[in-house]
Amino acid sequence: MNSEPKPTSPINRRGFLGAVWAVSLLGVIGQAGAALFEFLQPRVQSGGFGGKIVAGRPNEFRNNTVAYIQAGHFYLVRLDDGGYLALWQRCTHLGCTVPWRKDEKQFHCPCHSSLYNIKGEVTGGPAPRALDRFPIELVNGNLVVDTGQPLERENYDPSQAFRS
Repeated sequence: MNSEPKPTSPINRRGFLGAVWAVSLLGVIGQAGAALFEFLQPRVQSGGFGGKIVAGRPNEFRNNTVAYIQAGHFYLVRLDDGGYLALWQRCTHLGCTVPWRKDEKQFHCPCHSSLYNIKGEVTGGPAPRALDRFPIELVNGNLVVDTGQPLERENYDPSQAFRS
């Protein structure tokens, strides 16, 4: 009788297939996790909402006027005293889009009839506070509005207006 032990391979077929399945499963889970992480990242495009928007040159806006800046979803208001406000078009009641009604000289929410004056202050309806505003700065002679930083406010204060 031969008493030599049989050579054993370091891994059998069942162990090899189990390892291949485990590596494949980890690869699939890793790819799904990476895709989910990429999906959840905010997509801020330069010149689009959530980033800095060039609204125009200060002399393009006359006193006591409201201009809608579509790329930023905000209104640029030029006040009587020459100051500027960038008001988010979102109603503070339930988030509806609030259009400027030139004929009424006020913002009028079509959902629940909240009313705001040219400075974004509530003048009627269920809205709890004034329209949110965005910070404005002057860059290379242009008014630039940072739509990534909405600023909540209760009422208008002259210190909120940007002056160039």
